[in-house]
Amino acid sequence: MNGLRCAPYNGNKTHVLPQSEVAAVASKSPHQMIVTRRHIKMSEVLQKAKLAKAASIQMNRVSTADKNEALLRMADHLITSQLSIIQANQLDLDNGRKNGTSSSLLDRLALNEKRVAEIAEGLRQIAQLTDPVGTLLQTIDRPNGIRIEQLRVPLGVIGMIYEARPNVTVDAAGLCLKTGNAVVLRGGSAALHTNKRIVEVLHEALESSALPKDAVQLIEDADRKSVDEMLKLNGWLDVVIPRGGASLIQNVVQNATVPVIETGAGICHTYIDQGANPEMATAIALNAKVQRPSVCNAMETLLIHQDYDQAAVTELLKAFHDAQVELRGCERTLQLAPYAKQATEQDYATEYNDYILNIRFVSNLDEALAHISRYGTKHSECIVTERSSEAERFLQEVDAAAVYHNASTRFTDGFEFGFGAEIGISTQKLHARGPMGLVPLTSTKYRVTGQGQIRS
Repeated sequence: MNGLRCAPYNGNKTHVLPQSEVAAVASKSPHQMIVTRRHIKMSEVLQKAKLAKAASIQMNRVSTADKNEALLRMADHLITSQLSIIQANQLDLDNGRKNGTSSSLLDRLALNEKRVAEIAEGLRQIAQLTDPVGTLLQTIDRPNGIRIEQLRVPLGVIGMIYEARPNVTVDAAGLCLKTGNAVVLRGGSAALHTNKRIVEVLHEALESSALPKDAVQLIEDADRKSVDEMLKLNGWLDVVIPRGGASLIQNVVQNATVPVIETGAGICHTYIDQGANPEMATAIALNAKVQRPSVCNAMETLLIHQDYDQAAVTELLKAFHDAQVELRGCERTLQLAPYAKQATEQDYATEYNDYILNIRFVSNLDEALAHISRYGTKHSECIVTERSSEAERFLQEVDAAAVYHNASTRFTDGFEFGFGAEIGISTQKLHARGPMGLVPLTSTKYRVTGQGQIRS
C-alpha cells in the first residue's frame, strides 16, 4: 500500500496517510507526532485541529437558521444535563481543595444550577443576535465595470487557551459557531472534568443539528506541551486567543507563530474625585471590588482625591474592612485605617483576583492619570465625579479598552454589553478591543464580479 499507516492519539482507529502527504506531515514539530519505524502517530492537538479544520469548511455551508437552532439545542441540553455537569464540576472542586487552590479561584471554577442556567441563557442570547457573517460592508463600482463587494466572513479555526472558568467553554463554543467558525478549546487542568462533560453535552446537541459536532474540539491533554503545540499550529489554526492570568497571556503572545488576539490581565482602577457624590462613590467602589473579586474587571486599586470628603472616606474604608477586604495603602491610608498594610510598588502592579485592595490618595487628576498610566493594563478604568470637566478629561486621556464615568468597572463584560457572551476582553488595539462578541470573530473578503475585464 502506497503511504504510511497513521494512528490517532487514542489508538482507536488507523488511517493511511497518502505518500503525497508524508513529507508535509513529517515536517511538523516533534510535539505534533510520535514517529516510530512502523507508523506516524498524530498528537491529540494535531488530530483535533485537523477535525476542526474540516468542520470549518462545512460551517461555510450552514445557514443562520441552522446555527441558531443548534445554539438553542445546546442551551436546552445544558439544562437537562446540569446534574451531571455539576457532579463533574464537584470532582474539579475537590481536587482544587486538595491542591490548596485559593477560595477566589475555586469561586471562578464552581458551577451550580444558577450558573449553569446563566451559561445556557448566554447561548440563547447569542442565537437572538444578528449574524454578522455575509454582511455587505461596502460596494465599489469601478469605471471599468468591475463590481467589488466587501463581506464579513468567518475567521476559520479559532484556538482558545484559557484557565479555570468553565463558562468560557460554552461562551467560546457558542460565539464561534454563530460566526461560522470551528474552535479548538484548551482549558486549564483545574476544570478538566467539567470541561469534558460540558463538551460531551454540546456534542450531543450538535449531533441532532445541521452543524458538524467536530466544529467544537476539546484538548484533554493537561501537559503544557499541548499549549506550546497549539501556538505553532500554523495552517490548522487561524488565530489563537488566550484568556487567563498574565503569565498565560505573555507565554502565548511571546511564543506563538499563529496570529494572536491578546486579552489582558485586569489591573483596574476607580478614581474618586473631589467632586464625587459620597453615596454613589461608596456604592461603585464596593461593587467594583466586592461583588466578585475573582474576575478581570474587578477593581484592584482605589485612587482617592486628597480633598474628598473625609467622613465619607472613613465610612468607605470601614465598609471594605467589614467586607473582609484586606487593605494595602499609602501613608494617609494607614493613618485612617490602622488595620491596613503598607502598599508596595509590587502591590500596585498586581492583579489580585481576591479580597485585597490597594488604596492611594492623590493630589489631583493628573496624579491619578499618571498612576493609571504606569500600573494599568488598559482594561477598565473608572472616575466617580460630578465635575464634567474632570470626567471628560478622564474619558479622553485614559488609554483603556473601557472607560467609565459614574459606573462600576464590573460592567466590562460581553453579557452586560448586550453581546450574549464574550470570548475574551481584548486590551490590544488591532482588529478588536474590549469585550469580544460576534463581529471580532469575523474577517472580511472582497467578492469581485466582472464581465471579462483584463488588466492592461
